[in-house]
Amino acid sequence: MNHSAMADYEQRHIATLRSNLAGCTVLLKKDGSFPLESPCTLAAYGSGVRRTIKGGTGSGEVNSRYSVSIEEGLRDAGFTLTGADWHTGYEQVRKNAHKAFLAQLKKDAKAAKLNYIIYGMGKVMPEPEYDLPLNAEGDAAIYVVSRISGEGNDRTPLKGDIRLTDSEVRDILALDKKFSRFMLVLNVGGVVDLSPVMSVRNILLLSQLGVETGSALADILLGKANPSGKLTTTWAAFESYPAMPDFEDMNETRYREGIYVGYRYFDTFGKKALFPFGYGLSYTEFRLGSPEVEVNGAQVTVRTAIENIGTVAGRQVVQVYLSKPAVKLDEPKQELCAFAKTCELAPGEKQTLTCSFALPEMAAYDAGTAAYLLEAGDYLVRVGVSSAETVFAAVLHLDKTVTTLQVKNVLGSTDFTDLAHPAAPIRRPENVPVLELDAAALSGAAVAYDFPEEILPEVDALSKEDTALLLIGDFDPNAKGLASMIGTAGRHVCGAAGESCDRVKDFPPMIMADGPAGLRLAKEYFEDAKGKHAVGNASMPDSITEMLSGPMKLVMSLIGGSGKPKRGCEVKTQYCTAIPIGTALAQSFDTDFVQQCGDIVGEEMERFGVHLWLAPALNIHRSIRCGRNFEYYSEDPLVSGKMAAAMTRGVQAHKGCGTTIKHYAANNKEYNRTRNNSMVSERAMREIYLKGFGICVRESQPKAVMTSYNLLNGTHTAEHRGLIMDILRAEFGYQGIVMTDWVTPMTGDARSAHRDSQAQYVAAAGGDLFMPGNKGDYDNLLQGIDSGAVTLEQVKIEASRVVKMARALTQA
Repeated sequence: MNHSAMADYEQRHIATLRSNLAGCTVLLKKDGSFPLESPCTLAAYGSGVRRTIKGGTGSGEVNSRYSVSIEEGLRDAGFTLTGADWHTGYEQVRKNAHKAFLAQLKKDAKAAKLNYIIYGMGKVMPEPEYDLPLNAEGDAAIYVVSRISGEGNDRTPLKGDIRLTDSEVRDILALDKKFSRFMLVLNVGGVVDLSPVMSVRNILLLSQLGVETGSALADILLGKANPSGKLTTTWAAFESYPAMPDFEDMNETRYREGIYVGYRYFDTFGKKALFPFGYGLSYTEFRLGSPEVEVNGAQVTVRTAIENIGTVAGRQVVQVYLSKPAVKLDEPKQELCAFAKTCELAPGEKQTLTCSFALPEMAAYDAGTAAYLLEAGDYLVRVGVSSAETVFAAVLHLDKTVTTLQVKNVLGSTDFTDLAHPAAPIRRPENVPVLELDAAALSGAAVAYDFPEEILPEVDALSKEDTALLLIGDFDPNAKGLASMIGTAGRHVCGAAGESCDRVKDFPPMIMADGPAGLRLAKEYFEDAKGKHAVGNASMPDSITEMLSGPMKLVMSLIGGSGKPKRGCEVKTQYCTAIPIGTALAQSFDTDFVQQCGDIVGEEMERFGVHLWLAPALNIHRSIRCGRNFEYYSEDPLVSGKMAAAMTRGVQAHKGCGTTIKHYAANNKEYNRTRNNSMVSERAMREIYLKGFGICVRESQPKAVMTSYNLLNGTHTAEHRGLIMDILRAEFGYQGIVMTDWVTPMTGDARSAHRDSQAQYVAAAGGDLFMPGNKGDYDNLLQGIDSGAVTLEQVKIEASRVVKMARALTQA
């Protein structure tokens, strides 16, 4: 890529990313044969060499100016690549497989009596089987496994998706045997079952790193950069994860595993992982010194010295875990409570890291008393470099049970009992300090759920009709069909996902663009008397273009307004930078770098006139099958919340720019996502699925929160007053606006037992914006006011919140 042709902001942003991308990659296995001394002849196999994936599909796609494939990155770095015949043969195999895949997709859609376009959204063709010779020679070899997934559909435990194909397994093992220097490279957004290839000597989780993915691999192979990421999701054989028998149920999804998600399950129930949570190697080696722990009231501080005892520079992550006493409530074996990452340490260099946490943040939730508790007993502090590699650092003793926060149960009930584990008494380890905790310093008060809400005088003066307009995304009242469904997205910024209402005089609109791997806008556009229009298919993601071809191209052209510029119309550009996917960012365990990525997004928002970025997404990796896990950070709520807060700080440092954290909450699968009912206990919701949102809100106050499509225990999250007003606003102290995800009539499956959310009930629950908005939504809200489903006073309160936020962002 000729960087000299790019604008200054693009070059700066790419330079920032390039220097940090290795920190997002995870070295899973090594034998010392890498890095390579210099560029050499490299036998390069696997679909990901040419078909390198920079990120997933759907709202997580970014229309960047370019992206560097692995093939391009290696050649630019000076490598001579062999294996071209293999790739020629693979492309023909893939072409035939793809044609058959689309034909079957159409048949399946017809059988299900569903629209082909909607039915196919997010569906990905599994990697095809092939029989091609491995006859390329070289000084070293790589095999690149690629997997893509996205919005609208989930992954499957089939070969070519979560599992490796027979062809992949055969060739990976053969190459590892043939070449003295061989590396398996994983260009994937989520877990792949590596059970059949665990004998391979070198494995790198490259992940999907945005525009410079291919260049990052070249840097790593040559030792110009050292992998320093750690897994934020447990990698295991598919059968080792908790059984989820109704993951594919259309209507009800029961979270029977309760709090035992990810490493909490593996550690507590003694299940073997291929690679545990927090795991990651380096080209160098590190030594951890003896940790020191001190307690000051509710605050616990852990200090640990790290020394680079290897031969090259590198970075290390220290993780602090807490084992809690299980008296009334069963507890996982351990939970992550803090982490920190060193700077780059030269060989022989040391650094002391400080990790701190407030003990009440680790309290368990007792649904019986509707309270967060720290139970009497011993709390073990563990320090290490993964969940499977820790040492005891201290025992914290609490002589009586403490209520850290008194709340109320507001999330509904389930028809099952959560998975539990018999409590095992904690045995005090020898030769570690015992520190006494002050119960009074840990005690908390009851939450006040009643608080004053403001109605602006100018909003109070509006008619019922105009007030209601402010709660509905901008729409054309005369539009019909598809145009009515999607609203008038991108009217002010081409390719933007939507806008708030601008048809009420003196009340400005907010422009919203998708994410979370960067802004998703049209790359090129022109303006005429009818507005702004994307050039060609500039607003359509490449992966969708390939995926569904003709029908989807038509739909995307209608949404994006794509066309040919008229004579005399200037073509303008909106090149945005694709940052690493959410999971890769979290794998860095580097909140400073994540904040820098937020700064990149914020600067581009300012440049192109976007007020709200519809990101970051921080849902939990409950199951490796979820199609959107690549957008999300981790199976752990602490990591998720800290990363979302860092991203928000970076974006909101820019005037007039805000994040929209999503999807609130329990959005952990894509199948029938708008009408599926997540059934989750109050404890699991509070300790796992809501905790990250609370961390992000308290640390960074994002401007907006987007509710999820799904229902929670029988109530749509967008219509759930307990979620929105009681927990988000009263308990977390949230001060921004709450919007729905993009509710559209075509996305719901008519076979499902539940309906879509409705504007009148969203408003009644405290939701401020119903997006993207159409006339039907507006009429529904007016009907709700007239019927008493929602009061006009409530609507004016919400309209006031929208107006205050719009003014704060547009007049900054």
